[in-house]
Amino acid sequence: MTAHLRNLQGNAACALGAIAAGCRFYAGYPITPSSEIAEWMAAELPRVGGIFVQMEDEIASMAAVIGASLGGMKAMTATSGPGFSLKQENLGYAVMAEVPCVIVDVMRGGPSTGMPTRPSQADVMQARWGTHGDHPSLVLAPHSVAEIYSETIRAFGLAERLRTPVVLLYDETLGHLIETIATEPPPPEALLERKWAEGPRREYRPYAAGEDLVPAMARPGDGHRAHTTGLTHDETGFPTQDPERVARLLDRLLGKLEHHRALIEKVDRVETEDAELLIVAIGIAARAAKAAVGALRRQGVKAGLFRPVTLWPFPEEGFRSAVATAKTVLVPEMNAGQLVLEIERLAPAGVTVHRLGRYDGEPIAPEEIVAAARELVR
Repeated sequence: MTAHLRNLQGNAACALGAIAAGCRFYAGYPITPSSEIAEWMAAELPRVGGIFVQMEDEIASMAAVIGASLGGMKAMTATSGPGFSLKQENLGYAVMAEVPCVIVDVMRGGPSTGMPTRPSQADVMQARWGTHGDHPSLVLAPHSVAEIYSETIRAFGLAERLRTPVVLLYDETLGHLIETIATEPPPPEALLERKWAEGPRREYRPYAAGEDLVPAMARPGDGHRAHTTGLTHDETGFPTQDPERVARLLDRLLGKLEHHRALIEKVDRVETEDAELLIVAIGIAARAAKAAVGALRRQGVKAGLFRPVTLWPFPEEGFRSAVATAKTVLVPEMNAGQLVLEIERLAPAGVTVHRLGRYDGEPIAPEEIVAAARELVR
């Protein structure tokens, strides 16, 4: 693939980014506002020797992706909020069995069937805590069509390298937004690959990990035997309820992402060096916030924007650095208050945190953020 400029919808950029990253298997079920991803994958995957399958539902789609990944393929599915809910049980299985895969959630209004064609950011906490049990979550939140393309590529690299599901989370507005982007082929260092088992087959333990906390996977057909289960297991892969072995497994799963924060974390900071008012936002709300920062600066307000491109695990040190000079934090988000909970937890003493929310199916406008900010700095 050679780099050239293209007018692309966000969902199309997601599909092309996946193929550029080496995705060769897609299983999904049509659901607004993510359906264009499936349409593009259905057209493009056969051209590169890949496989597209429309499954009977979202539960089966997630299961098929797990099976394809265990078979050695880079695999992806895409959905929206209701379908994302259905995927959660199998998503938990992928976490426990450490199966690399990418799940795209193009958010829409809810709960239940909600507003299929209207934007929302109400899956922030579902992306973090949707499946049951104590588990790590790796979630990326792009804010433009170009970033959807690049973050899809990064999602595959992180999934493969760390043996974990990765969620790509963006709202309906971005999914259907059309922008001119350069579909550049990813550099070799971005195409991270999974660690395959080597060495004597008899000595192989499928969940034994070294200092990087990531076990080597058995390549299908090479003779390294592996047992895969959603039950708590020891290094052999077979179930155990021995407290010491269970704790060792969960310590490693929960610590794996923490150990690799330098690889995982990515943030965007705008005018934060001297910001007295810090705005924290993701997705389309961050686009509005960036415009609001410029307007507020022209009005003499020292405003800045902190945007977590890696949403989970939340980039705590990056936020603490950005909020260092702030007296007030404003969190505009298209939900009843989810991201603000994390900001309230992390904000230093003496810094007040305020929320600007909408959940009526309309995006937050820059003027709304400016007005809210002006009230806070009077």
